[in-house]
Amino acid sequence: MSTPHTARFLLEPAAIRERCNDVLAAGLDGQLEHFAVDLDALSSVATRVVETTKSRYPDLAIPYHSRWGHFRVGGIDRVADFEKRIGHLDEREKGRKRFALVITSVLLDAGAGPDWSYREGRATYARSEGLAVASYHMFVEGAFSAMKADALRADADELVDMDEEIATGFQVRDDNPLVGLEGRSELMRQLGAAIVARPDIFGDEGRLGGLFDHLMGQVEGERIAAPTILSAVLEGLGSVWPGRIERDGLSLGDTWPHPAAGAADENEDTRGLVPFHKLSQWLTYSLLEPLEAAGVTVTDLDQLTGLAEYRNGGLFVDGGVLVPKHESVIAEAHAPSSEIVVEWRALTIALLDRLAVDVRAQIGLDAALFPLAKVLEGGTWHAGREIARELRADGTPPIRIESDGTVF
Repeated sequence: MSTPHTARFLLEPAAIRERCNDVLAAGLDGQLEHFAVDLDALSSVATRVVETTKSRYPDLAIPYHSRWGHFRVGGIDRVADFEKRIGHLDEREKGRKRFALVITSVLLDAGAGPDWSYREGRATYARSEGLAVASYHMFVEGAFSAMKADALRADADELVDMDEEIATGFQVRDDNPLVGLEGRSELMRQLGAAIVARPDIFGDEGRLGGLFDHLMGQVEGERIAAPTILSAVLEGLGSVWPGRIERDGLSLGDTWPHPAAGAADENEDTRGLVPFHKLSQWLTYSLLEPLEAAGVTVTDLDQLTGLAEYRNGGLFVDGGVLVPKHESVIAEAHAPSSEIVVEWRALTIALLDRLAVDVRAQIGLDAALFPLAKVLEGGTWHAGREIARELRADGTPPIRIESDGTVF
């Protein structure tokens, strides 16, 4: 029998890999209800990812897969604009403001739906890029700040009262509906409450940027491990996710049941649960650049996993690696908690590790030079979007999600 795991284990990236590989093993044995796995198709998907990567980054100077890239959409370098706004500040305050910007933006990034867009001047942006631009303008205009004299911050006192601000900031109208609008507002309110509840992480001032100081306090020899960053994110933000599974007093966030995950775990409280922590891991990837700007080297990056979201997952379905076993997988929309979606996401995580090996081999770089965070950016996310556009006029993913604004 396996050693029984505690609930805290499900907050570790090792648990994500272990439980997702449990689901993949069941798929390779033909034991899953909803998907068959065709590993023979993986090589052609890897080739497509390599072609996409070389097209987007001919010199292979690939940034991390993070929110910062979305702030440059449309040929407008909003990151440079932000750096000008904070250029007169000391390095610690710059770090706090970079953290506050990117954390609020990532948490507001769950799928927007096909009918929403954001207008900036004469340009219009949709989906993740539109959400990034909208949240950027909300932040620099002081929507999250409780200080009139300092717009560039996010404070618990302001976040806990968020309501119509999200609809206004995201230009939501009857003819421009945003999926999961109330879920996003509630997420911001819960974020404010989380800041207040954890002064040991965010500090006594009630500032979201206090997480920067907390992590800097864990830097040793100008180095910090990526799992340490993820742990702080999960500890500090775990309470923001509504209606999720709790064990031993811990909110497990983006963790869901699947019968193939952890079936051998002796602890019945953690058996059958598979964690993903998609937004938390993407947030961790997005915190790398502010930490590096502060002179910190982030180590153990490949202990984090790929992201269980619909572009990466759609790549495997559209590329023929994941084959739906019944019509309803494609024909119907599914809640994030459905076994179909959980199975799809788990298979996506496990397959991304295998795909990364093939991609690196074709490019000729090892994991140290081409970590998973760059494979994603190069990479799988964009290839997933490209193939979706080729196969469906509206570019939607092959599997439809009933998003509540807090998962995808």
